[in-house]
Amino acid sequence: MPNPAGGHRVGADLTEGHITKTLIRFAIPLLLANLIQQLYNTVDLIIIGQFAGSAGTVGTSTGGDMANFLTLVGMGFSSAGQVYIAQLAGAKDEKKIKNAIGTLMTLMLVGGVVLGIVGACVNQPFLHLLNTPEEAFRQATQYMIVTCLGMPFIYGYNAVCGILRGMGESKRPLYFVSIAAVSNVVLDLFFVAVLDMASLGTAIATVMAQAISCIAGIVFLYKRQEQFGFDFRLSSFRLHKEPLKVIFKLGIPKAAQMALIDVSMMYCSSQVNSYGLVAAATNNIGNKITRFSNIVTMSVDTAAAAMIGQNLGARKYDRAKKVVYKALIVSSIMAALNCLLALTVPKQIFRIFSEDPEVIEFSVIFMRINVITFILAGIMGPYSAMITGDGNANLSLLIGILDGVVLRIGISVFMANVLDFGVLGYFYGNALARIAPCFITTIYFYSGRWKRRKLLVEQ
Repeated sequence: MPNPAGGHRVGADLTEGHITKTLIRFAIPLLLANLIQQLYNTVDLIIIGQFAGSAGTVGTSTGGDMANFLTLVGMGFSSAGQVYIAQLAGAKDEKKIKNAIGTLMTLMLVGGVVLGIVGACVNQPFLHLLNTPEEAFRQATQYMIVTCLGMPFIYGYNAVCGILRGMGESKRPLYFVSIAAVSNVVLDLFFVAVLDMASLGTAIATVMAQAISCIAGIVFLYKRQEQFGFDFRLSSFRLHKEPLKVIFKLGIPKAAQMALIDVSMMYCSSQVNSYGLVAAATNNIGNKITRFSNIVTMSVDTAAAAMIGQNLGARKYDRAKKVVYKALIVSSIMAALNCLLALTVPKQIFRIFSEDPEVIEFSVIFMRINVITFILAGIMGPYSAMITGDGNANLSLLIGILDGVVLRIGISVFMANVLDFGVLGYFYGNALARIAPCFITTIYFYSGRWKRRKLLVEQ
């Protein structure tokens, strides 16, 4: 992609070339970055599980719920920035790209500071709300406070990644997260295994690793400022009205969608926690495995959304449609593989995270139910990429309400209390929550309404 300042702009033109090859080439660095991210998150769980037992596992997982919630809010806004920048890149509007970059970075860094402080201050009522087991409460408190105070680094990193991916660059985020991952593993072993700091040590290691990631990303942007067409003058970081309006218009519903889903999952987790330490540990480990298993699907969907955004900005509607079909093939293959592993080796997978025989035995039921999650995620993801790529904020919010409130909580409470499924009702509720959004995203795509929507660059 040419740059008026000379040379070539960072990133790739996703509106040209073989669709499958372009999608895979763009998705592979995203996949590796997400894989490394989940791996070093998983290392936290493995190390804490081996050195601090189930109480440490639950303390880390439950204490991290607020940080996960705030991270998802930030990702909603960075995703909005990514979509807007992708459409601008497709339309080749250099001036608006510069304004969007400065606005997004300032918004995310300020938001990270404010929300991180608020999150750290509400630790006690929040953990009580989640029915955190007494044995894990102190460790959960420490983990929550430290990770919330590290939120500016997470928001800064996500801003950089949103900018890069919107412009068609997916390799650099991989490099940043790789550096952070190595740092995290070394620091985890030092603070937890050597200094015996349990969840507090894991939290400190995580925040330090996130800081490294964020700083590496900002340094890269600074060194390549000519290729981005963005100088680092103080005036360039002011909030420009037009991009701010667009980012809020798309980011608020997107953040609400993610937040509603996360809140519903926290509610279900809090109810599961009330069934005791074994149920809580099984649920926490199972959710971690689910996120890990869906990495390929999530990466392909993210790549597809960026490709769709650029192609819609360039008015290449047929190419955008074909991107969805190619993504659907890859996602379906991975969903089938996840189902196979869940049904054949559930105990072996859970044994990586826990030696508790009751947790290992309970894993069989959890993973069987989780097959539903894998199937629905494989179908829904590629179609929802079109909703993300065309910037349909209202539909994203509707999906969040259905997935997060109506279905996940509704099905869970009904099955747990009315049908007397107990804790299994909450497992089923989490698995079935995507069923209505799956239908909505599919219908929206085949209706062709996305072709008639006014793009973000036109608003």
